[in-house]
Amino acid sequence: MQAMLIGDYGENAVFEAAEVEKPEVKAGHVLVKIAASSVNTVDTMIRKMGEELPLAPQTPAILGMDFAGTVEAVGDGVQDYSIGDEVYGCAGGLADLPGTLAEYIVADSNLMAHKPKQLSMQEAAALPLVAITAYEGLMRAGIKNGQKVLVHGGSGGVGHVAIQLAKHFGAQVFSTGGGEKQLALIEKLGATSINYKTESVEQYVDKHTAGAGFDIVFDSVGGANLTNSFTAAALNGQIATTVSMCELDLTPAHFKGLSLHVVFMLIPMLHNFKREQHAEILRNLAQISESGGLTPVLDEQRFSLAEAGQAHARLESGQGMGKVVIEN
Repeated sequence: MQAMLIGDYGENAVFEAAEVEKPEVKAGHVLVKIAASSVNTVDTMIRKMGEELPLAPQTPAILGMDFAGTVEAVGDGVQDYSIGDEVYGCAGGLADLPGTLAEYIVADSNLMAHKPKQLSMQEAAALPLVAITAYEGLMRAGIKNGQKVLVHGGSGGVGHVAIQLAKHFGAQVFSTGGGEKQLALIEKLGATSINYKTESVEQYVDKHTAGAGFDIVFDSVGGANLTNSFTAAALNGQIATTVSMCELDLTPAHFKGLSLHVVFMLIPMLHNFKREQHAEILRNLAQISESGGLTPVLDEQRFSLAEAGQAHARLESGQGMGKVVIEN
């Protein structure tokens, strides 16, 4: 099969087209003909940092985690899938799991689900990693109907899904962005937009919560921005973050009694730990999507498998809106 390989990691790492052996289905897995995949920030980090990350596969490596496609073969013990089923999932591209920048993947059946019926393959491929992340963060924060939820980075991959899911669960949603295009997308998704460049945290907390703070802050920016999340949260509030690889003074969180939830959705893939939870979340997400509660936003530029390097560059440029998708 055709695949895009990374031979060496580093800032100047390049993808090279190669003919590799088509994988064979095995017990508990399915063979999927990949129609589309999408690029996530973690993919670009692996390409550049390699062994500095404890999750990088050995080179030569097939990167890419998300996929949508059609089942071509079903392994022993798999009950839920048949040949011809349209599926989506996040099942490779790290550790010892070959990725999705290829024509086929043998995916653990616990890391996938039937594709949302009304979504295209490209749209479905955009969802798994970011949607599982957003869903897990909101669930762990105990989202309830009527709460006020702040999403930092609402025009990004995780953020634009978190807005839609928070709305689906009945929350009143607010979201930060830094440019006209970003703020317009946030409003289009049904959240109240906040320009973090022109409004201080204190100003928008006063404006939108009468100074009380937000019940949940979903911080997809993280790092130094977590201090803004502490400031924005209500007393005994909940903060979910996807980026916490930093040193931070937790004193403000202590005096407000905040709960901090660190979401690292790759754990089931990396450690073969409770993978069936990802299948369950993906099934729930498909239902939410089919009910009209979740539609991914795709970047206007599209890429072929041979253009994987350009797809990575597009995501890293910061110019994209929504998810960068590759048509395999």
